[in-house]
Amino acid sequence: MNSNTTFNLRYCLLYNQKVIPYSEALAWQRTLLQERIQNPSLEDVLILVEHPPVYTLGQGANPKFLNFDPNSSPYEIHHIERGGEVTYHCPGQIVGYPILNLHYYYQDLHWYLRQLEEVLIRVINDYGLDSARLPGLTGVWVEGRKVAAIGIKVKRWITMHGFSLNVNPDMSGFANIVPCGIADRPVASLAQWLPNISCDEVRIKIANRFSEVFQVNLQLQV
Repeated sequence: MNSNTTFNLRYCLLYNQKVIPYSEALAWQRTLLQERIQNPSLEDVLILVEHPPVYTLGQGANPKFLNFDPNSSPYEIHHIERGGEVTYHCPGQIVGYPILNLHYYYQDLHWYLRQLEEVLIRVINDYGLDSARLPGLTGVWVEGRKVAAIGIKVKRWITMHGFSLNVNPDMSGFANIVPCGIADRPVASLAQWLPNISCDEVRIKIANRFSEVFQVNLQLQV
């Protein structure tokens, strides 16, 4: 989805991290969000990370989508404030956390979700794969298999949480859950079509496409 709305070019700080614990990234997002509630003139932020194996459940998620006893989970479990059901993160999956003030873009959550999907669709299409949305289902799909999930939280029109793209992860952790509560649609990784794909190259493409779709000037932070 492309918007015909023209925005002033904004600066967005890019943090291109490697593998960090989920709890650390969550605390970081919450801090950034609160800072921007207090001072809306602060720059937007895009964090790209990978996580050690972890399950996250959105607000109101149904525990029936866990195929194991949560008291004896093979990995950490976090109940968080985003929308959506249970999902799985692990190395080889790129997770993006945009902290955007939608007052400077478009104050519409459906628009925002479609823009995140558009970023990932363009990234995947860069590799010659035909990726698409499915009606009524948030995320991005290749040949009917879900390769990217999206779950967000917005407070005072400032965003947190975001998207995950399966590049070349160990997919076995998905077997213990019903990903996003969708039982009849399989999940997949880009490596199933592109065996030599790497997260490093995909991170660059995500940053470029994010800059393009949201019309922002990304500034890499070191």
